Amino acid sequence: MKIAEILAAFPNRSALVAGDICLDRWCTYEPATAEASYETGIPRIGVIGTAITPGAGGTFASNLAELGVGHVSVLGAIGEDGFGYELRQALESRRISTDLLIRSDQLSTFTYTKLINATSGVEDQPRVDFINTRPLPEAVERQILAHLRERAGDFDVIFVSDQAETDHGGVVTPAVREALAEIAPGRVVIADSRRRTGEFRNVILKPNAREAACASTSLFGCIDYQRLRKHAAAPLLFVTQGPRGVLVIEDGCETQVPTRPIEKPVDICGAGDSFAAGMGMALAVTGSAVEAARFGNLVASVTIMKKGTGTASPDEVLAAAGE
Repeated sequence: MKIAEILAAFPNRSALVAGDICLDRWCTYEPATAEASYETGIPRIGVIGTAITPGAGGTFASNLAELGVGHVSVLGAIGEDGFGYELRQALESRRISTDLLIRSDQLSTFTYTKLINATSGVEDQPRVDFINTRPLPEAVERQILAHLRERAGDFDVIFVSDQAETDHGGVVTPAVREALAEIAPGRVVIADSRRRTGEFRNVILKPNAREAACASTSLFGCIDYQRLRKHAAAPLLFVTQGPRGVLVIEDGCETQVPTRPIEKPVDICGAGDSFAAGMGMALAVTGSAVEAARFGNLVASVTIMKKGTGTASPDEVLAAAGE
């Protein structure tokens, strides 16, 4: 199919992003205001401006909405805090439904705070992350499982964002992975996990090269992507490889799908999320893993030319494709 034909199908499709829906806070600080605190003597970082965007699973959702997907919804858990309010506002302003976003005073909103030097424009200070390290509250987990089982059939594609790098605190718990394994057969369910790629079953997997190598080596003592795919009973395995494109692993077949060459990318942050958003929707439309990978590569080639976790509009994708 032509790129235009794939894009034309998106407004009639729907997508759910389940898992860790985070808030990115981009805080610009002024180095000249770094005088030491009068009370403690500790140098301060003087923030003079803040921009907010949805992060982690929210980046998936933002990409889907910008690509023109007809209905985009998020399923996750946030705190009853200011960051949670900011995240809901950021999602809803991008026409992303927050009806399935569970609020709880037993956890804090997963938030990344990035400090940008106003003089250089560079993120050059340690990031301040607001994370959860205790197990997801049982009441919250029950609601997530209920929503997942009851609403899965409402969506053409389900994306799973397993962003948490802690042993506990993330939304994608063992029970959630089990529920995903139950509902995945016959559906397009795509999981992207930083640390637990090998623990999913029956879903399409999209790790990057490092994540795939770590999962394979941990399980088998070597890198064997076909074996990893079979271990997870994954219909497909997409291993993103940066400027090399993506390796598509199907049953008995591996295909290297190159990406559009970009000499000087502006920011590769979020490129994997934009690839996955485009790939997943194109897979639902075309049914072809290789064609879906080509489309995902095209979307990512647009977003890496933007600062931060950029998105790609249909017009930008068409221009990149030369159509």
